[in-house]
Amino acid sequence: MRSMASSASQRGIAAIVGVGPKLGRSIARKFAHEGYTVAILARDLGRLSRFADEIAREEKAQVFAIRIDCSDSRSVREAFEGVLSLGFVEVLVYNAYQPPSWNRTSFQDIRIDSFDKSLAVSSVGAFHCAQQVLPGMVERGRGTILFTGCSASLNGIAGLSELCCGKFALRALSQCLAREFQPQGVHVAHVIIDGVVGPPRFLLLPGPTTSQRASVGEQSSVGDGTMDPDAIAQTYWHLHIQDRAAWTQEIDLRSSTSRFF
Repeated sequence: MRSMASSASQRGIAAIVGVGPKLGRSIARKFAHEGYTVAILARDLGRLSRFADEIAREEKAQVFAIRIDCSDSRSVREAFEGVLSLGFVEVLVYNAYQPPSWNRTSFQDIRIDSFDKSLAVSSVGAFHCAQQVLPGMVERGRGTILFTGCSASLNGIAGLSELCCGKFALRALSQCLAREFQPQGVHVAHVIIDGVVGPPRFLLLPGPTTSQRASVGEQSSVGDGTMDPDAIAQTYWHLHIQDRAAWTQEIDLRSSTSRFF
């Protein structure tokens, strides 16, 4: 684990599972900016550690990098032993998935091990991660679990059976958990990313501050239909702080310039 400080915040931990260079990193940065101690989890610990150092330095926050393989229940359990050693988990974001081959594969050519892996990462891993944090959330009577879905969560797509089946299952899991645990104070929401996530637009700006990054979505237009991960991360934050009198269970996001809208 890597951090820029020695102890966790009293606010609790925001655990972001599935952190890559786009959406996962942006979500982690947003929660760090809002004062949370952040645990970021993924398979590539070297890259993850660089992200942790970068976010900690930029946001003056505590950020811990922990390796996880979401297809392996033992790895999930060991990773969350590390997370929970930092404090209680107030927010879990499950953003992991098995990247599909965008060269669509005929159903007859899909290997069973590849299909199993996609299901394991997209949905079974989410099941295991949720089981690690829900007891503490229920005990405290509060918590947030946010699952990342995509267009394949809603519609079967020829040649993408692996992705669609895993994401369909994840959506069902989110609905089941919401119905069971919302009365106990746990907000569970499913975020459908209906589009292609590009790099953060702040990368186009020299030395931006966090407030500048937050306003980029209003001041610039990429126009290519890709989605800004920093803008998407704002939605994850707003879901977390929603008043419990009006909780969102599912939301879909897309670019205003998307060709598919």
